[in-house]
Amino acid sequence: MTEPCHDEVCVTCSDAAVPMRVLRLLEDGLALVEAESGPEEVSVALVDVRPGDVVLVHAKEAIAIGPRGEESGIEALYPFLAPAPADREAVVADLCASTRRKAEEIVALRRSLVDLHAERLVACARAMAAAFDAGGRLFAFGNGGSSTDAQAVAQVFAAPPEPARAVAAVPLAQDVALLTALSNDVGYELVFARQLAALGRPGDVAVGLSTSGGSANVLNAMAEASRRGMLTVGLVGYDGGPMAQEDRVAHLFVVPSASVHRIQEAQITLCHVLWELTQRVLTGET
Repeated sequence: MTEPCHDEVCVTCSDAAVPMRVLRLLEDGLALVEAESGPEEVSVALVDVRPGDVVLVHAKEAIAIGPRGEESGIEALYPFLAPAPADREAVVADLCASTRRKAEEIVALRRSLVDLHAERLVACARAMAAAFDAGGRLFAFGNGGSSTDAQAVAQVFAAPPEPARAVAAVPLAQDVALLTALSNDVGYELVFARQLAALGRPGDVAVGLSTSGGSANVLNAMAEASRRGMLTVGLVGYDGGPMAQEDRVAHLFVVPSASVHRIQEAQITLCHVLWELTQRVLTGET
């Protein structure tokens, strides 16, 4: 395991960012970097790098360029905070181009998911509607940005716009006292599994979100949900990670991207499509 870089951490989920040297730049916003386990590809869409740079990598995404010359500390992690001459017009042009490029990326990614997951979405929606018709409830969970998305998923199912049908839905990260108690007493890797052990029952629905597919607490929750006869639905990125192995979940949706941002944007789109399809089944439209 590579050592963390100077205790710098990801603000979203508190995982340590790892320094890696850029070996060469690849196409599609990727770069080959030197990791402890050997060369590997990471996304460099957020940073302007060149071969030889040291980048801070979190979840296969380069989030900042490491020290160059005399830079160190906070200025190395957040170089835009350091005083430096700037061409305003060039900066604005770069920002506009970057915004257009990112918008094009997510539109293309979302469109690709239609062919990739259309049949799976319909099958999952039918299974979820059957569970809700039988009195099943939805439990959604994830970490960091995925936790926020999980809360949004629970909200749209529990309090949809009229005349859509509401179903019982609970985001497992909403109770801070419970999260901190479980983290302190039994470990963060079990914060969701323990809640499902206490609240879940056969016929309920467990929806887990993870950009990497390797979050231990999400995987443990999925295993607990399966043991209890719950319907399991997973949304992951990259190649699916551990969640895509050994049939861990009944309905798995992989967003094939190396960018955490594009993954989460596409995942919430999949969730809304899944909600709409489930509503159509519940109301007899399909």
